[in-house]
Amino acid sequence: MPSVSMTVPHALGQEQATARLKGFLDLVKDRYQDKVSDLTQSWQDNKLTFGFSTFGFKIAGDMNVEPNEVKLNASIPFAAMIFKGQIEQALRGELTKVLG
Repeated sequence: MPSVSMTVPHALGQEQATARLKGFLDLVKDRYQDKVSDLTQSWQDNKLTFGFSTFGFKIAGDMNVEPNEVKLNASIPFAAMIFKGQIEQALRGELTKVLG
């Protein structure tokens, strides 16, 4: 399965960045409720494991919050490969806003 990987820098420190990101998926769920379903999230310390469906595609991954960067890895179905650039751009934009 193809993947999306990115690192987003921040200057918040690990604790504050984690606190901001804990509400991130709830924000996504509220903002995109007509496009996102089956949202799951599980935090263990500074690591989030998540999954959701959008436009019939299932996406799953994890996000590690480090002292000055967030590393995101997600698997996307082959059928969604044509949208990979848009998915990466949207994720990076949202993470940059939350961590800005």
